Parts: sequence; C-alpha cells; structure tokens
Amino acid sequence: MARKTAAQADETGTSLAEAQLAFVGAGVMAESMIAGILKRGLVSPAQIVASHPREDRRTRLAERFGIRTSADNAEAARSADIVVLAIKPQVLASVLKQLKGVLTPAQVAVSVIAGAPIDVLAKGLDHEAIVRVMPNTPAQIGEGMMVWHSTPAVGEAQRAQVQAVLGALGEELWVEDEKYVDMATALSGTGPTFVFLMMEALIDAGVHMGFPRRIAEQIVLQTVAGSVEFARDSGKHMAELRNMVTSPGGTSAEAIYQMEKGGLRTVFSRAVYAAYQRTQSLAKEQASKSGS
Repeated sequence: MARKTAAQADETGTSLAEAQLAFVGAGVMAESMIAGILKRGLVSPAQIVASHPREDRRTRLAERFGIRTSADNAEAARSADIVVLAIKPQVLASVLKQLKGVLTPAQVAVSVIAGAPIDVLAKGLDHEAIVRVMPNTPAQIGEGMMVWHSTPAVGEAQRAQVQAVLGALGEELWVEDEKYVDMATALSGTGPTFVFLMMEALIDAGVHMGFPRRIAEQIVLQTVAGSVEFARDSGKHMAELRNMVTSPGGTSAEAIYQMEKGGLRTVFSRAVYAAYQRTQSLAKEQASKSGS
C-alpha cells in the first residue's frame, strides 16, 4: 500500500497543468471533487467538463465553477485524459452502453461508484485503464479518505495524476488488490455513519443528564475532534490511549464496563462486516446486470 498527497505528486514532476478532466455524472461527489481540484489550483476551470441530464444541474456547476458542461456523456468523455465516473449505481448499465468504445488507451477511467467492480467497468467500457476508488463523505470538505486500486494498464504518469486528483479531497491510499476497496467501502466509506451515530448517542446522553442540546453538541464535537487529533499526533495504539484516561475505579472504567457488558465491540465488528457483505452483494448485482 502506498500513500501520497497531491503536493507530493507534484514534487515528483507530475503535473495536471495540461490534463483535461471529465466528470460523467455531476452530483454531490463530483461537485466536491471539482471544488477541491480547483481550490488547490491543480487545473483551471477550462480544463474541466461535467455531464448531467438535468439542465438546472449543469447551469449550477457552470455558474459556480466556470467549467464546461454537457448533456452528452460520450461527448464529455471523448477528449478528456481522466474520465471520472460519478454516477449512481442504478444508471451504471445504461451509461456504460453510452461510453462503450469511446475511450482510448491513453485515457484513464476513475470510478467512484459503490459496488461496481473493475471487471464490470472494463467490460462495459471496452477499456482496460481503470481506477476504482472509494471516497467517503468528509471528502466534501477536503477531509476524506480515498482508498483506490488501479489496473496494470494505468501507467505511472496516469497513476500520479489520479493521486493528485484524489489528494485534493483529503488523504488517498493506493492498495495492491481490489478486494481492499470493498473492505474500505465498509470501513471508511460506511465509517462516518458509525461516527455520526456514536456522536448522536453521546449528545442525547448529555441532554438526558440535563445539558441543553446545543451545549451537549458543542462538547461532543470538540471532544471527538480533539480525540482524533490527539490520536493522530501521539502515534500510540488506541488501547494505550484509552488506558491513559481509564483510572482504576474511575468514571471511564465504569463506562467501559457497561459498554463491554453491552457487547459494543462485537456490535461494531458485526456492523462493519455486514456492510462488507452488502458491498459484495452489490458487486454481484452489477455483474449480473452486465452479463459478466
């Protein structure tokens, strides 16, 4: 596994200065990616085109970013160096038919579609240079976790360009086997759900004790944010960090006893694994629809 930021990609001599980017599908994730790329100055608005069937959506993107837009997916993809597939899984089959045979070997397709395996994409596009990535919702503010895998047909220069694009959304991690992208879908892709649910439960507990909700929310938000930064900076194992605040017979010890008694670790483990199994089911569904 290898990790590299957008800045590090630029330091290696890789540049997106001349690259053309196309976003097939222009929903929330595509808009977040475009915003991050432009904010970091990786490309100019003139180098980006986005396709979407709705005119109001195309107008919003053109007005916000100054990019080009199109109602034709094939037209948008045809002249791009990097083609980002940011469509919903439900329309994947129809979009792949529109794009089949359009891409050349010099182009790389980057899929952010949940549950769409590379073999389905490669067959549907009749194209070998494929990148599959699983971002998560914090990518919308440049704090995402992007786990990705590329086929052997993706060259070093293309890989470095993809790293730069993904680095605009937060932290990116290349993995040597596609199975890890499915695992990341359960862990980092679904992960914010677990974090938000835990935060919601803590806020509700604070309200139950008597805090006004806005104060309980402020306390929980800073506690979680501070804990994350402390863990990142310390480099210590999570168990060691937990022990630092768990005194014998103290409040943390009592709280941990109740959580362990309720099987919290087991619930989390089962939840993550259930998400992983669902990812595998989605992959089988996509393969079935494509006839693979």
